Amino acid sequence: MLILELVFYAFIAIVCIQVIYYIIFFSQFKDSSSLNTAIESLPISVIICAKNEAGNLKAFLPSVINQNYPNFQIVLINDASYDNTLEVMEEFALKHTNIKIVNVKNNEAFWANKKYALTLGIKAAKYNHLLFTDADCKPVSEHWIAEMSTCFSKKKSIILGYGGYRKVKNSLLNKLIRFETVLTAIQYVSYTNLGIPYMGVGRNLAYTKEKFFEANGFMQHMHIRSGDDDLFVNQVANFNNATICLKHNSFTESLPKKTLSSWLTQKKRHITTASHYKSTHKFLLGLYFISQFLFVTLALLLLIFQFQWKLVLGLIALRLVMQTITYFKATQKLNEQDIIPFVPFLELFLIAVQLSIFISNLISKPKHWK
Repeated sequence: MLILELVFYAFIAIVCIQVIYYIIFFSQFKDSSSLNTAIESLPISVIICAKNEAGNLKAFLPSVINQNYPNFQIVLINDASYDNTLEVMEEFALKHTNIKIVNVKNNEAFWANKKYALTLGIKAAKYNHLLFTDADCKPVSEHWIAEMSTCFSKKKSIILGYGGYRKVKNSLLNKLIRFETVLTAIQYVSYTNLGIPYMGVGRNLAYTKEKFFEANGFMQHMHIRSGDDDLFVNQVANFNNATICLKHNSFTESLPKKTLSSWLTQKKRHITTASHYKSTHKFLLGLYFISQFLFVTLALLLLIFQFQWKLVLGLIALRLVMQTITYFKATQKLNEQDIIPFVPFLELFLIAVQLSIFISNLISKPKHWK
């Protein structure tokens, strides 16, 4: 009984930690760009790095080309592709004078390194204000550039946008992918609004060329294959220079992974990258995950032995209410409302996935971005 009492008190402590996250941290999920004094009609360089993306460029590049914005350039980076990506880029460039192609070939020092390719693209960009997306991404609106660019101000030089995934009907994997994406957005948006930005997503991210070179580009983490988006933001973003853009027309939408194994490979790379975040960020993110895991584990243990089960159920209900409020607010803003009924189940699945990836990464770490 003494052991169960200790487990019960530990469970109460874990619930308190979870409630603190929902009340103090995640309550900060909101668009902060409206607080900035925007610089009007900035010329923008849109940068897209592509490796073996011929099909996606044909499908999604027109949505970037047809943006309703007066002055923008598109920098297409062919990162040593071995399909006909370069030929597709050249076909588009013949028709649109605002497209610039940067053809990157592998070299011994930076073999298969996306950061090297991006650096060459950034150097080639005509304008100071840069907007990044991926070849398999589609802006949800023709006003994507306009919405993201108006978030730049004299103080704000890093804009963190939202990059969602296309909905697939009757797919549990798709809901899991989008649930994890919403959770990630809740975290990086809330932390940024609290003044401790820690990451952004390369599917929808903007910053200035000046800020990039001021930080010596990706040199601090060039040896790490991934992290051209989140590690750079983790390195340079702070309370003064970063802001959030959550206007619906500023979103992008990407193609989700079709198989669990391919998604797990992607998440494995992301989690490996997160191990290089600043200590404060690793502590806060790690504590949240540990508290999630312990909440489930201790609750199950106490319910199995029926120890103070009424109080345990009450605490579970409290945490569930806080969680539902947080996700309802976030999914309404991000247009992901259909995942709400599945949140408790998806959370359990995600905890198991993250735990397995953490153990797997101790054994083997991914090396290349593709």
